[in-house]
Amino acid sequence: MGVKGKSMLLKKAIFSILIIFLTCASVLWAGDNAVFVDLGFSPDGRTYMFGQYGVLSPSLKPWAELYVVDMAANIFVPNGRVSRTLNEPIKAGQDGSAVFHQLLASNSNLTSRYNINNNNKGQPLYVSRVGNLPERGEIIDFRDFVSGNSYRAQLIPSIIGTGRNVRSSFYINLEVRSPEGQIRNYTVGTPSVVRQGVNSYNFKRVIIDSTGESIIFVIEMRRAAENSFDIRYMVEAHRF
Repeated sequence: MGVKGKSMLLKKAIFSILIIFLTCASVLWAGDNAVFVDLGFSPDGRTYMFGQYGVLSPSLKPWAELYVVDMAANIFVPNGRVSRTLNEPIKAGQDGSAVFHQLLASNSNLTSRYNINNNNKGQPLYVSRVGNLPERGEIIDFRDFVSGNSYRAQLIPSIIGTGRNVRSSFYINLEVRSPEGQIRNYTVGTPSVVRQGVNSYNFKRVIIDSTGESIIFVIEMRRAAENSFDIRYMVEAHRF
């Protein structure tokens, strides 16, 4: 094959790769992906705070949310959920984090009222693999090397409908095994809460506080969008 022929093949290969890249990019850009922020526990482990932020698609408007959770009740504390969405789209190179920090600064009363300590983020017991896809009935096993307890958690979803008409709920079966072999079982979550548009759930992270009495399950939710899905986060809390 001559130089000209090789050059033509190279151009075709580059063109094919470009088409694939643009196609993948358009699919990824069809939805928006939130960023989860762990803001820590109170010293007694009875409250937990987290946030998330991102950029709406296709409007490119940045948004942010903050949540404070009552660990024993597994609900938000009174007035424990705040959010902000800017009216103007972001500029090139921005990611929405500025809105999150503004929201956090303007709601410092939440962190002080519930004694949230950003340095008290607890111990991560499980972090999902990169690219881990949601599964129905997902099961994870993990261990607390401080207490010696072993855990098995199964996420049980209920999915009704398809596309943008989908409705869903879930709960978690949690098994805790002590170093001596004693087994305790718990149900975590509120299966009666039905979420419109959410078509899948999976474990993203599990965190236990410094007292060992409070455990947080960070759940990734995939929500139906125009041509793909949006990713949002929530937590399920349990206090032993």
